[in-house]
Order: sequence, then C-alpha cells, then structure tokens
Amino acid sequence: MAEMISRPSGLTENQAQNLLKIYGYNEITPSSQRNVLTIALSVIREPMFLLLVSCGLIYLILGSKLEAQMLLAFVFIIMGITFYQERKTEKALQSLKNLSSPRAVVIRDKVEKRIPGREVVPGDIVVLKEGDRIPADGTIITCVNLFVDESLISGESLPIRKRSIYHYSGDYKSFQKDNMVFAGSMVIRGYGLMKVEKTGKDTLLGRIGKSIQSIEPSKLLVQAEIEKLVKIFSIVGMFLCINIAFWYGLLKYGWLNGILAGLTLAMAILPEELPVILTVFFALGAWRLAKSNVLTRRIPVIETLGATTVLCVDKTGTLTTNRMEVRGLYSGENLEIFQQELETLPENFHNLVEFGILASLEKPFDPMEKAILSFGQKYLSKTEHIHKNWDLVREYPLSDELFAMSNVWKAPDSDDYIIAVKGSPEAIFDLCHLQAEKINYLQQIIKKMAENDLRIIGVAKAEFKQDKKLPTIQHEFNFIFIGFIGLTDPLRDEVIASIELCKMAGIRIIMITGDYPETAKNIGKKIGIGSYENVITGEMLAQMDDKKLLEVIKNCNIFARVLPDQKLRIVDALKRIGEIVAMTGDGINDAPALKAAHIGIAMGEKGTDVARESADIVLTDDNFSSIVSGIISGRTIFDNLKKAISYVISIHIPIIGMSLFPVFMGLPLILAPVHIVFLEMIIDPACSIVFEAEPPEKDLMKRPPRKANESLLDRNTFFLSFLQGIIVFAVVFIVFLYSLASGHDEYSSRAITYITLIIANICLIFTNRSKTRFAFSKGSFKNRALILVTVGTLVVLMLINTNPFFRNLFNFGPVDIGDVFICIVSGIASIIWFEALKFVKGRKVAKRFDA
Repeated sequence: MAEMISRPSGLTENQAQNLLKIYGYNEITPSSQRNVLTIALSVIREPMFLLLVSCGLIYLILGSKLEAQMLLAFVFIIMGITFYQERKTEKALQSLKNLSSPRAVVIRDKVEKRIPGREVVPGDIVVLKEGDRIPADGTIITCVNLFVDESLISGESLPIRKRSIYHYSGDYKSFQKDNMVFAGSMVIRGYGLMKVEKTGKDTLLGRIGKSIQSIEPSKLLVQAEIEKLVKIFSIVGMFLCINIAFWYGLLKYGWLNGILAGLTLAMAILPEELPVILTVFFALGAWRLAKSNVLTRRIPVIETLGATTVLCVDKTGTLTTNRMEVRGLYSGENLEIFQQELETLPENFHNLVEFGILASLEKPFDPMEKAILSFGQKYLSKTEHIHKNWDLVREYPLSDELFAMSNVWKAPDSDDYIIAVKGSPEAIFDLCHLQAEKINYLQQIIKKMAENDLRIIGVAKAEFKQDKKLPTIQHEFNFIFIGFIGLTDPLRDEVIASIELCKMAGIRIIMITGDYPETAKNIGKKIGIGSYENVITGEMLAQMDDKKLLEVIKNCNIFARVLPDQKLRIVDALKRIGEIVAMTGDGINDAPALKAAHIGIAMGEKGTDVARESADIVLTDDNFSSIVSGIISGRTIFDNLKKAISYVISIHIPIIGMSLFPVFMGLPLILAPVHIVFLEMIIDPACSIVFEAEPPEKDLMKRPPRKANESLLDRNTFFLSFLQGIIVFAVVFIVFLYSLASGHDEYSSRAITYITLIIANICLIFTNRSKTRFAFSKGSFKNRALILVTVGTLVVLMLINTNPFFRNLFNFGPVDIGDVFICIVSGIASIIWFEALKFVKGRKVAKRFDA
C-alpha cells in the first residue's frame, strides 16, 4: 500500500507554550549557571584576593585598622567587578549554547517553522528529512523511504527502515520498533513526519543516561601562551618579593613593613588580568559573531578565523540567494531561455513542466523543486497537466550512485503506473539509455543553457503495468527522455564587494559547485574570482593522482561538477600546501570535508544536523558576506587581544618600578596595597571590557592573514610594550624626584606621583586602543566602556585628593592646581613618542597602498 504524505496542522503556538511550561525544556541535562556564592568562592581562590587578605592582616597587626578596613572594602568591590564580568560572560555563553542546540522543523498553526530542539514539546509534529538529528522520542505518522541510524541508542550499526502507523501489518512488537524514532538518532535517508511522545529526561536517551555531544571545550593556543607568561611573572615576582622584604628588614624599617612591601610588589607584578582577558574576549567575541549570523560551536575557532588564507565556498545559497527561478526550457528540439517571466507557456513545454512537477515532492523542501512547482502552478493550473487526484505509490530517492529521483503515480483512469524522474543530465541520459550521438547533441544544448548561468535538470517519463511488482531500482523502467529545465539562482547583492574585500585581505576564494563548468565560469567572472577560466571538473579530479592535484590546486579557483566526497581531497590538498582552509558545506556527505578543514562552516538554514555537528561555525543566514564578517570579527578579536595584553605588560612596568626603586634608593614608599588595588580597579575593566569593545582598525582587511602560530606577544610587541612601560616609569619617577626636590613633603610627593601614574595609565589605555588612530581621536568617544572607565577614574581620583578622609587613607598630602597641571602634562607626555611613531608608520603604510 502507498505510504502517503499528509500534512497535519500541528499544535498552535499557545498550546506549545503551555506544554513547555508543563514538561519543561527538551534537555537531558538542564544547563546550570553559576550563582553568587560560586563566583564568590572562585574569587577567594584568586591570588590577588589572598594577597589583599594577607596585607589586611599585617595592617591589623601594625594597628592600622583603617587601612585594613579599606582593603576589606576593596575585596567586595573586586568581587562586584568579577561578578559583573562573570555574569556578562555567562550570558554570552548561554546565548551561544541556546543558538547551538540542534534545530527542529515543526508544524505549528499549520505552518512549518524552525525552532531550537530544546523547545520541542510532546504533541509537536516534527518534519524529518535526510541529515536531521531527531530531537525527541515519537511515533512516525507518515514517511517515504525513511531510514534512521539508531547506533547511539541501540549500538546497531545498520540504518533501520521506519514505517508509519497507518501501515501496520504483522508482529506488533516488531511494528512498534519500526514505528518509533528516538532522540539522538539520525535520519540517513528519506523523509517523514513524527508526533513527539517524550522529551528531555523522559526519552530513552535520557533514561539510559547518555548525552548528546554539544560544544566541546578545547584548550586555546593563546591560553597556553598566557599560562606560560603568568608563570614567568609569578616566578620573577616571588624572587623580587623575597628580596624586597629582606632588604627592607635589613634597613631596619621593620620586618612586618618589609613583608608588606614585598606583598605590595607581588600585587604589582602579578598579571592576574591575563586569564580574565581570554575568558571575556572569547566569550563576548563568540556572542558578537552570533549577532553577525555566525554561530561559533567551538570557541578555539575564533583564533583560527583571522588566519584563514583560503575560503572554499559552495555557490548555491552562499554566493546566491537560494531562491531558484525557472529561466530555461528545452523539449522536442525547442529551446527557450527567458530573462523575464513569460506571458504564456508554449504548448510544447507543457509535458516537460508536468513531469518536472510529478518528479518532485508534493510539499518540497528543495529550492529547485519549489521553483518548478511554483512555475507549473502559474502556467498549468487551468490545464489537464496538474494532477491533484493522482496517488503517490512509491518514491525512488536520490542516491550517491544515481543523481536522480523518481516518483511512481497511480492515475484513476489508467491501468498503468506513471513514473516521473528528474535529476542530473548525466543520470537521465543513463536511465534513458541514449545513444552517444544523441548525448553529444544534448551536450551542446546543455552548454548553451549553462552559458546563461542556468542550473540544468533533466526530465524523463515511463509507464509500468500495475499487475507487476515494482522494481527495486530505477534502471529497470523504460524511461523516455522529455527535456531540460533550466533554473537560475540570483547572486546576493553583497557578494562582489565581499569577495573584493577578501582579495584585499590576502584571502583566496575557491568556488566548489555541482554546476556545469560553463555556469561556474560565468559566475566566477561575475563575482571576480581570480583565474576563473581555469576550471577543474569532478571527472578531471577523479583522474588526477595526489601529486598532480598538489600542482594544479595552486592556480585553480573553480571546481565544477564536484561530488561531495571529492571536497575532502580538495581540502586535504590545500592543507598540504600550507593553507589555512575554511570550508562550507550543508549535506551529510560534506561532513568529512568540514571536519578536515581548519574551519568547517555549515549552513544554518539549508544545512543538515550532521553538517552542523561536524562544523566549527554555523551560518544562521547561509550568506557569504556573513563568512567575511566572521573573518573580520576573528581578526578584530585577535588584534584587540594583542592590544589588551600589550597594555597589561606596559602598565605593570611603572607599577613594579615604583614599588621597587624607592626601596632600593632609600626613598619614601609611593605604593601601598591600597594604591595597587585602586590601579587594578582601572586595569581590570580596561583590559577586558574596554579593549574588547574596540572597533576594527581601518587597515585590518588590507593586511595579509596572520600566521596560524603567530604569538600574541611576539618580540616586536613585547619590545614596544616594555618600552612604553619604561618611558611611563621614567616620567613618573622623574615627577616623584622633582616633587621631593621642590620642597614637597613625603605625602604630597606621593599624591603628585600617584596622580601622574593614574593619568599615564589612562593615556596608555587611549594610545594602545589603536596602532593607527590618534589616541584622543573623535572615534574614542564611541566606546562607552572607555568613557565610563575614564570618567569614573577621574571622579574617584578627585574625591580621594579633595576629601580629607580618603586623602588620609591613601597617605596623600595636599596638592595645588600647578601640581595637577604638571601631573596631566607629564602623563600625556609619556605617550607622545608612541603617537609620533603611529603618525610616521601611518604615512609609510598610506604611501605603500597608494603605490
């Protein structure tokens, strides 16, 4: 009996929301979030917290209760800042997790809609198609040639054939197994509809305690680099702290004061901001990418995005809109190519369009089938060529061996089955057993249609006696060739500009398509792909050995008529010649290539769950420009990360210097723990929130891709950061010596020196934001975090120096307007040299690009 496809109306949206409240989200393990206590415990384990507590205890022993209370207050302030950063990071990661959960197509209010798999509820009607991960346990309502991989549940390696509840016969237990599908299983072939019975922990997968693989936490390359840097700083800091404490004690300032000076230096040296930078940058970076329609499934890919040298893209739906339109027809020696819609369809094409519709799904998913159906409904709706009363008896689906699909129909007034087939021209030639002479003639027709950027589908028909058993394969039908349907898929408006941007950035674009070489060549020419005339076909690729492929792939940017499994060869060849490869894909057979590429990019709209699970990132809009946006974001994140680390290195040097030199020179101490903590309250949000929010540099996409193993803190970056820190330290130390020499006492000198250090710190933030823009350029005021940090710091600094209570707490003396002027001028002067360097470098870069 025929397995008929019908479309139930499904739940209403209100019913679904009510059921969601009753049954909860479709999750096996509900996502846990860190609470305030957990965050507080993580802060207590931090070295900076332990140092603050140690300093507070020493102040209590020394009888300085006010300083001890102040440090305790700072502990709570730091916990508040940490809590804010943790919550912001966690929200970003939670949003990312919600987006990355498997998607499901459900029917609600009689309309198909794609929702997160976690929002599926009992009673939902879920549309199943090839490559989908089944979101819940349920019953098959209707299906056609549906095979499911249940190895995750049962360990059974072979796909299992499923049947609908309307086709039960035989043993009930066997039927129940064939009729049910389970969460975590994968649709290997066919399509159908299921009614959800169990979700979340109530599913079989939930009961046996397994969990579906989701976002995998992988260790970042930069993480290892940061850990190494923190380790070096810690070892050096420990050595210097012991020496300072010992030296201070020998000078008979007191051993407790010596320990306090040592702990102060430890706080100055310890770069505890570095791990925070990584967490914030990559979490918020992934969140920003998601806002640009680029969903990051694996965080380490953010590192790799900026290093991409080759971008392999499919044409359909990525470079094009994926909205197919019929623009060419060939039948009975008549060829019609039209750029605009026809007023009427010539009679000699009616049979071609009729069988094109019969060879398609009644409710198609595929854009080509949708275009054929829409075209037929427009021009044949009032003719005898539309058969709403015919029954679908059987479907022969597309396979790797034969790129054609057939539908077997039963007409009420016919004793024969009527079979309609459509597929690639080569497959149709094979099914129709055409002679070589006829094929050569039709190849010329194909070439003419391909030169007009048309994607070509062959159509044929056959009849079969109803009293005979239907054959198992399509080749046993006696097909008669009808003709070709040509479809066009318009280019996306932004593609040409995006490809030009990639060229400027040194990124090579390779187009891999199933279209004919002429079509691919014309598209390549239109969008500006280099060497577009040099096209390698799938047939040519199959005849090449690996050595030959390594030679030709260096100069070939278009691959046409390529089979999905050949994409893996292309990716491997590119990797072997040293390229960093990003690869797009959407089908089950694309999964190996996506997994093999440095960056696998799956399509969110038309892609299968298999492709999405194999990919590193998912495009939620299937748009090429979103890939380019992702590369820009990846470069920006890495660029800003380098700036933030440069700033952290440079600001710690004057802090270390001002903790160290006064002790060795027998001068009054400038920095106590309270001063260091206030500086940390500026540094922490500056190096994470401020630098993360910085826009990309103007020349970001004019630079060649960075090397994949490029260090965050290379020799030049470290040297510049170190030089920045040394110059700031020199300026601050000179101001300190000048204030003492000009008659200021220890307390006023401390205040003047500290104000200078704070001003220089703010100037370092401004100047390190960009390697090309002026520190105080107009664009600076667009960064809200920067303005908040700057204004907040200056307001608090003013309060400290004008309020007697706070001034006494910080051991400051009074300062006048003249002193403040010196502080401001000196702080700004400490970065003038770097601004001059930007100006000189900018002129050189401008000349190079003008040339």
